[in-house]
Amino acid sequence: MSIGTETQAIVAEYDLPHTPAKVWRALTEPALLAAWLMQNDLVAEVGRRFTFKAPPIGEWDGVVQCEVLEVDAPRRLVYSWRGGGGNSRLDTVVHWTLEPSATGTRLKLEHTGFLPMNRMAFEALSKGWGGRVAARISEVLQAAA
Repeated sequence: MSIGTETQAIVAEYDLPHTPAKVWRALTEPALLAAWLMQNDLVAEVGRRFTFKAPPIGEWDGVVQCEVLEVDAPRRLVYSWRGGGGNSRLDTVVHWTLEPSATGTRLKLEHTGFLPMNRMAFEALSKGWGGRVAARISEVLQAAA
């Protein structure tokens, strides 16, 4: 193993009071996804490229380039997550897994592939993914009815 090449992952689990089919909508319908995460042009088909856009922050231009890698509706969605530039280039993968639960859906996020040079992005995204994701998704789905 080379020094400095170990990767880190963010893992978070959320309990949502909605069916997996409804949670799937929040992950794959661009308008719903934008309401809780970022503006996007996602099409949930393997091989489709899409972009997340947010206001720039610091050295980040606010753009995340993605490609859908796996779709198993309404159970699993996987896409690449690339952004930044230079030595802080981020080249990671986001995995969403949905499982029915007694109260709705158990949603698991795994955001993998953070290199040591991605420390700042890892810390920022850890806070974001660990924050109010479940509450924001639930709010969006309540409003979407």
